[in-house]
Amino acid sequence: MSRSNAVNVQTFINDHPFSPFQWLIFFMCFIIVLLDGFDTAAIGFIAPSLISEWGITRPALAPVLSAALFGLACGALVSGPLSDRLGRRSMLLGSVLLFGVTCFASAFSNSIEHLTILRFVTGVGLGAAMPNAVTMMGEYCPDRRRATVINLMFCGFPLGAAFGGFLAAWMIPHFGWRSVLVLGGVTPLLLLIVLVLKMPESVRYMVANSKPVERIRAALARISSDAAQADSFVMTETAPQTGGKGMGVVLSRSYIVGSVMLWIAYFMGLVIFYASINWMPILLKDAGLTPQRATLISALFPLGGVGAVLCGVLMDRFNANRIIAACYALTAVSVYFIGQAVGNVGALVFIVFVAGVLMNTAQSSMPALAAAFYPTQGRGTGVAWMLGIGRFGGIAGSFLVAELTRRHFTFGGIFAMVAVAGLISCVALLIKQAARPHVAAETGAKAESFGH
Repeated sequence: MSRSNAVNVQTFINDHPFSPFQWLIFFMCFIIVLLDGFDTAAIGFIAPSLISEWGITRPALAPVLSAALFGLACGALVSGPLSDRLGRRSMLLGSVLLFGVTCFASAFSNSIEHLTILRFVTGVGLGAAMPNAVTMMGEYCPDRRRATVINLMFCGFPLGAAFGGFLAAWMIPHFGWRSVLVLGGVTPLLLLIVLVLKMPESVRYMVANSKPVERIRAALARISSDAAQADSFVMTETAPQTGGKGMGVVLSRSYIVGSVMLWIAYFMGLVIFYASINWMPILLKDAGLTPQRATLISALFPLGGVGAVLCGVLMDRFNANRIIAACYALTAVSVYFIGQAVGNVGALVFIVFVAGVLMNTAQSSMPALAAAFYPTQGRGTGVAWMLGIGRFGGIAGSFLVAELTRRHFTFGGIFAMVAVAGLISCVALLIKQAARPHVAAETGAKAESFGH
């Protein structure tokens, strides 16, 4: 077999234009992320109907609201190592099947306990789907556009959540709350048919795991017919190799500092996100705003996901760790100023929107950063564990504000404390950058080295 016909898969992807086949993969992954956003937000929209139909109190809803968050964390932590062993495709198909079936089944719940269990299992499926969609997309992207494309894909999450709100507002009065869960279950099952027919295995995964040459050639031929000439496929990794797989890579000496810093940054980011989403309407109302105005101003916060695409472009051009660290630092400043602006509604509207744009931009850019940081043998685990551990930050954020209000912190004091999480995220990413500067120097390839 002549070496002249050995094709480097990443060079091949880099040298060819982004093909309709890659756009199809993007579209399928985008819909998975969109459904994740829809389903995560759905329970909040049906909560008032549950209270009136089942005659339960607000505190009794807490287990149902947090069940999916715990499920999301478990799904991500378990699916990452499995995806590095079994492949990205099988994990994506399995997770979409799981959350589709359980979301559909939850529409027929007849008690709060029954619904809580099904919400947890739905969360496991969603938690497994998201990191595998990121990993799959990252492994079919040219280096120079990876962060931009993954961040664009992540815009599906806030879109799904917002879309879910509009749909639920229309569906619940017409068809009842169960219809929202039926839709959330049937749509992924229809998507599953498309995934089974069209979703390939990751080419980088196939090369790293010595899969048959024919399968790799068939996948690359859908990007360009030039692949038909190849006798064999190789893959270079600019990320240092550890010889391990999955957790062996993530916790190895080369990666442990960066891994822990990614976990801290993502965890602290979700502390801010969930503290703000869950508590801002109540805190603004307590600070003297009308309930309607408090709700409308709070709704501006999650709208800011659009900045993520611009951030992706900057990450592909400059040092991604420093770009996102700057976003977190500015998030901290703006969250602090939310607490100072409560007397002035105009200023409050502006600062909540700015904080939301900065917060969502930083948070949505983290999966692309993780995907670029790890080599193929550990990428599935690395991305999934960052997302999984981060979910506990969401739970911590809600409890943090509850504790601060119990201790009678002022409105400004609560937001000053929440802002500290942004500074911690910023410092964590600067430490990640400082811990492994040699990689960029060795490779000389700016586009590849940005994640290290």
